[in-house]
Amino acid sequence: MLVQDFDYHLPPELIAQEPLADRAASRMLVVYRKEGRWEDRQFRDFPAFARAGDCLVVNDSKVIPARLYGHREGYTGHVEVLLVEPRSNDELTWLALARPGKKLRTGDTIVFSDRLRAPILGRGERGERLLRFTASGNFYEALQEVGHIPLPPYIDRADTAADRNRYQTVYAANAGSVAAPTAGLHFTPEVLQACHEAGAAIAHVTLHVGLGTFQPLQTDVVEEVKLHEERYSVSAAVAEQLRAAPRVIAIGTTSVRTVETVAASNWQQLTGSTSIFLYPGHRFARVDALLTNFHLPKSSLLMLVCALGGTELMLAAYRHAVEQRYRFFSYGDCMLIV
Repeated sequence: MLVQDFDYHLPPELIAQEPLADRAASRMLVVYRKEGRWEDRQFRDFPAFARAGDCLVVNDSKVIPARLYGHREGYTGHVEVLLVEPRSNDELTWLALARPGKKLRTGDTIVFSDRLRAPILGRGERGERLLRFTASGNFYEALQEVGHIPLPPYIDRADTAADRNRYQTVYAANAGSVAAPTAGLHFTPEVLQACHEAGAAIAHVTLHVGLGTFQPLQTDVVEEVKLHEERYSVSAAVAEQLRAAPRVIAIGTTSVRTVETVAASNWQQLTGSTSIFLYPGHRFARVDALLTNFHLPKSSLLMLVCALGGTELMLAAYRHAVEQRYRFFSYGDCMLIV
């Protein structure tokens, strides 16, 4: 398979730059796989699709303010850092993108505030920097003071105070993502309660989303794609829920990847890192339905959607979404595949 086979035309003005005033006000394109059809609905209709016994899987990872601005100690020039992933158990050593790259050398110290600084320990394979943070007090508290929400590159504006709330799910609990699990952004406590009242159980898993979700694929051949690893965790109780449920509805592609990773281990590896790549031909072990936002052309996430719904049907549904002026990507509308 070729990566270019998963392309579609998207007018730039359909890329949502701001969230809606009401989280649950998004449109929802419902795709019926077996019938090969779709219909235009509203996200508020989502609980009507939940059945007694369903297990709704949500990713409760919390986005950290991973974009930092500072300066090299002894210099006045500005430095920008984007955290990618922790590289130590204490989560003080991080792999990060940094610029201006040519001036940031191993041994330099970047000062972000009176409370937070980081010497550069080394370089990564693609020019990233390895930083070791020292913080006065708790690292994540210091990060909250000076960090910025890492909005995706296709949102062409600086982050605002409002993004701290809106680029975060209402059930976010475990800090560690540098991008939001965006399908969950539509949910409100009221919608979750309606799903519960419909008889569906809400199961929490954690997968910390990395920057790999936005990076272009490095090959033209689908079977040669290698994804970055991302950390995940599933409790034993949730694993049992997933095994027993008559139907599993994943909220977001990160939930899909977590569930399918654990299922592939025969439910033995409940914590660890995954680079699982799901593309057409994959037989899903436990995921039966998916709520997801619309994804970038030629991306691994679009391939995951095509793996579940069928490439021809999914690309036709995407063309319909473009024609109907749906809002795309992180702050955009959503699709329910049943």
